[in-house]
Amino acid sequence: MTEFAIETSDLRKTYSDGADALRGLTLQVPAGSIFGFLGKNGAGKTTTIKVLLGMTHPTGGDVRVLGLRATEPAASVAIRRRTGFVSEEKELDDSMTVDEIIRFTAAFYPTWRADFETRYRRAFDLPEGRKVKKLSHGMRTKLALLLALCRGADLLVLDEPLSGLDPASNEDVLQALVRHVADEGVTVFFSSHQLADIEQFADHVAVVDRGRAIVSGSLDDIRDRHRRIQIVFDGDAPALSFRTPGVIRTRREGRVLTVFASEGADAIAAEARSANAVSIDVLPLTLKEIFLESVNASVHVEN
Repeated sequence: MTEFAIETSDLRKTYSDGADALRGLTLQVPAGSIFGFLGKNGAGKTTTIKVLLGMTHPTGGDVRVLGLRATEPAASVAIRRRTGFVSEEKELDDSMTVDEIIRFTAAFYPTWRADFETRYRRAFDLPEGRKVKKLSHGMRTKLALLLALCRGADLLVLDEPLSGLDPASNEDVLQALVRHVADEGVTVFFSSHQLADIEQFADHVAVVDRGRAIVSGSLDDIRDRHRRIQIVFDGDAPALSFRTPGVIRTRREGRVLTVFASEGADAIAAEARSANAVSIDVLPLTLKEIFLESVNASVHVEN
């Protein structure tokens, strides 16, 4: 196993209509990590997943999955054999029962784990004799996840696995993923809009916007570096231009100048003191705040 389960370098994808879905995406997904892939609709998340799984070919750049170059046909087949994929649509054969689709899927995989099947049938409380078409959205999600987990895959790629789940089902899925990673050392790469869940159980994240990664790394490191600096002045806040690198965005409201920074909070605060600030508070940011401020700053730079 390589150090990184997924590596992309300057990955680009332009569609035939001229739309640039990926514009230099660089990612490093550590092996054995739970990696949250975040972005607005149209940011390039689905295209990235398609490139990783060989469902579409990039226009440029390099992409390796499980140490294999995903653009090479033989390697792409090997990657799919070692990867469990759950799509956002949770596409399943509606004509089968739960038990039938499990048995049908298991027959295709020599690495199928009967012990996992027993575990997740019990944990997800799946009704074995019920037709797939009669399953609730949450049950379809659990069934699709069981089929992926039991394959004995080295990599799980999940596209919006938590969308539409009730709180109890959501917790069941999260706990199953965390335990699976802990027990088997697999890598989970998942796209999601559920920032609170990602903050709860992911250990690495990337925020992608307009086909580029604008934030990426260990979640703990990202939270440690990002800060909100609230600076208060006697009169109206001046339009300061900070020399310290790391300023994402500034906002002035009356006497208050708020600075959002990805690094250098202490140095930014020192600059503010030299501009005769009355008070300065350095505050942490949630993942949601980091996401919103980074995306807003990216849009501002682009425009």
